[in-house]
This record gives sequence, structure tokens and C-alpha cells, in this order.
Amino acid sequence: MSRIGKIPVKVPGGVKVAFLNEEITVEGPKGKLKQKYHPIITFEDKGGEIVVGRKNEDKQTKAYHGLYRNLLNNMVTGVSAGFSRSLIINGVGYKAEVQGKLLSMSLGYSNDIFVAVPEGLSVVVDQGGKLTISGISKQSVGEFAAQIRKLRGPEPYKGKGIRYDDEIIRRKVGKSGVK
Repeated sequence: MSRIGKIPVKVPGGVKVAFLNEEITVEGPKGKLKQKYHPIITFEDKGGEIVVGRKNEDKQTKAYHGLYRNLLNNMVTGVSAGFSRSLIINGVGYKAEVQGKLLSMSLGYSNDIFVAVPEGLSVVVDQGGKLTISGISKQSVGEFAAQIRKLRGPEPYKGKGIRYDDEIIRRKVGKSGVK
């Protein structure tokens, strides 16, 4: 039995979960999410929690078992509490600001970079150079954060660039002095 797949998914109050036509639909106070699933996986509602099962013991089926359990858990968490990812912009003159549905960033290049904020996500910029991306879909929040980080990744000598809030950059020593 899959170690992750056998853990039941707890459904908080105010969240509705439906399984129709090989599609999971989760609706809660923050929004609605949909996800297709493979018919070899079964879902059983046991009043307040959902147990994910499988029809056979094939290797691929076991992989799907854990996958769809985690996808369902992320969907339930997303519509009830939401997800957020924080980025820190570090460097002289590096800054970001939100202009409607557009994120404008000065990252040391000759031109400013403009990035459209995807539908369903919100971006907040603090004065200290902290950028917070939040939304109900864990995948879209993480993907957008990775796209922004990719624009100017952190460099190891001075630490300039965009890094995740919880990321630790291993710093390198610069050139050694000439005798």
C-alpha cells in the first residue's frame, strides 16, 4: 500500500468535493478547482474525509494512488486556506511594483521587465523587496514564482538577484589578493 495514498484526506467544513465523469471538482470559500483523474483510482467519501483507493497492484497504479491523493489534498487546502510563495529581490536598484495585472521589475538590465500576472493569482510587493504570490492552485503559484525567479537568479558572490524566502544561497569568496 502506498504510504502517501493510504492517508485519508480531511475535508474541512464549507468545502464540497464531487467526483463525476473522471473529474474531481472541489469547491470552497476561496474558489473552485477541477482535475481529471485516471479511472483506475477510486475515491470513497466517509463523512468528513475521503479515502483514495486503487483497483489493482500494478506499479503505475501505485504511483497514481499517491499522486491523486496529494492532488486532492492540495485542492482541498487551496480552496479552504490557499497557497502563497514569497520571493526576495536583493540588489542595488532592484525593485518591483504591481500595476493592475502587470508586474513591473527593475533587475539591473537596460530595460524594465513586465510580467502579466496569471488569472487567479495575486501579487503583493512590500517596501523591503519582498514579493508575495498567492492563489488557490499550488501548481500555478509555484510555477509563476519559478518564472519570476528565473528572470534574475541569485548569484553566489554578492547574493544579488531574486531568491525564494526560505532559500539559502551558498556564498563564494571572490578573487584573492595579488602579492
